Amino acid sequence: MRYELLVGLRYTRAKRRNHFISFISLISMAGLALGVAALIVVLSVMNGFQTEIRTRILGIASHVQIADARGGMADWQGVARAAAGNPRVLATAPYVSGQGMLSFGRAARGVQVRGVLPEQELRVTDLGEHMTAGRLEALQPGEFGIVLGADLARALGALAGDKVALIIPQGNVTPAGVVPRLKQFTVVGIFNVGFNEADAALALVHLADAQRLYQIGDAVSGVRLKLDDLFQARTVAREVTVNMDRDLYAFDWTRAHPNLFRAIQIEKRMMFIIMVLIIAVAAFNVVSTLVMLVTDKQADIAILRTLGAAPGSVMQIFMVQGAVIGVIGTLLGVAGGVALALNIETVVPALEAVLGFKFLAKDVYMIPDLPSQVEASDVATITVVSLLLSFLATLYPSWRASRVNPAEALRYE
Repeated sequence: MRYELLVGLRYTRAKRRNHFISFISLISMAGLALGVAALIVVLSVMNGFQTEIRTRILGIASHVQIADARGGMADWQGVARAAAGNPRVLATAPYVSGQGMLSFGRAARGVQVRGVLPEQELRVTDLGEHMTAGRLEALQPGEFGIVLGADLARALGALAGDKVALIIPQGNVTPAGVVPRLKQFTVVGIFNVGFNEADAALALVHLADAQRLYQIGDAVSGVRLKLDDLFQARTVAREVTVNMDRDLYAFDWTRAHPNLFRAIQIEKRMMFIIMVLIIAVAAFNVVSTLVMLVTDKQADIAILRTLGAAPGSVMQIFMVQGAVIGVIGTLLGVAGGVALALNIETVVPALEAVLGFKFLAKDVYMIPDLPSQVEASDVATITVVSLLLSFLATLYPSWRASRVNPAEALRYE
């Protein structure tokens, strides 16, 4: 073992006369650990939010949608067959989309009406896994059944088996004027995907009933696609439309809520910068610790210099001490941060129970629970950044130690 490393480690674990320096070292180590742990937890929660939102959106939306710029797609079967020819397309399903208002008793709510073929819809979305009452297959042509989101059903006060009135703004022309179309539907199912935008404003009916209601004949609004890799959606969207009618266009899931995903990415970057600054503050505490240590050890430094130690060797001794503080603080922070991030779904409910309030209310946030997803790349980046900042923090105090004049240091000893 090189003597610089030996002396540096001995200084680190030796009982110092000045206990205040030991205390400052522990504080620096703890501050670094807290900063690293906080950064890991914050980025893991941001990753969890992004994944959870994407999962819930795709639970009711599709990876790619093909629509007709003219407003209706007559030969949707041909479009579906052509799209299914792409090797990345796993399933296709037609849909009819429209606006309406549901009324039940004295309650009324505006809704997004989606006409679907149940068997095909279940292949492109995860709605079948989120049914809390009834089944999507209960939608049968001509029976005018309807499946409601859980929050929408709760707002209306409707349960499975109740009859609700669906009012369509496109009216019928009568001698008395234009009268909105109204049709009574029977609630045959309720779903809860945990995504407030869908749970509170989406109603599903059979494709044939929607075509009849909106008077569009055999046409549909478009065709939805499910892919084997959702991150290839933009590429597939271009590929499936390149040989089709020029009036057809495709858009992928990233364009359904572009501002939402862009905001999450920006927030994640900003939180990373802010938390790195916190680590930097903790790392610079190492500077003050080593400066005080150099002052306390000036006599020892002078003796080492008189024994033949080079300035570079003295510098390495104190860099070893700073590196030990940085490595231990970083490793403790990584261990604590990963442990907390992996158990955030247990810790947060416990805190909510103790404090008596919920951090994420479902009526305000799209996701009522705090998700967490630890990414190995984030942990590795945080570890490298923390170690690098800790190393940089040792340079100035170590350089000062190497510049100590032995004669001046020993004059009053």
